[in-house]
Amino acid sequence: MSVILVADDDDDIRDLVAYRLERDGHDVTTVANGLAALEHLASAQVELVILDVMMPGMSGIDVARAIRADGRLAGIRIILLTARTQEADLEQGYAAGVDDYVAKPFSPRELSLRVGAVLARRT
Repeated sequence: MSVILVADDDDDIRDLVAYRLERDGHDVTTVANGLAALEHLASAQVELVILDVMMPGMSGIDVARAIRADGRLAGIRIILLTARTQEADLEQGYAAGVDDYVAKPFSPRELSLRVGAVLARRT
């Protein structure tokens, strides 16, 4: 299937997301913060990144902006997975170039469906 990177500072969320996506047949790597996500992307081929917005050091929004600013990473799809669901938060996420936005608490099945939809849109 696809290679997916999950960045979230909550161990339980990372484990749940990885379990569900691995069950769907994806190759999943997890990291605990935004800087680790960018370091991983510098040396690995990844098709989709799932980012928590509120992480220590570097937010998911900042990571999304960095991905979109790097021409080598232009094809990577991005989903934000976050408890921040105000309209302004959504606007900020989409302005950073994310492909989808999933609110916490979330259904693992819904996340799986959204991952499939975002990956199906790749060019």
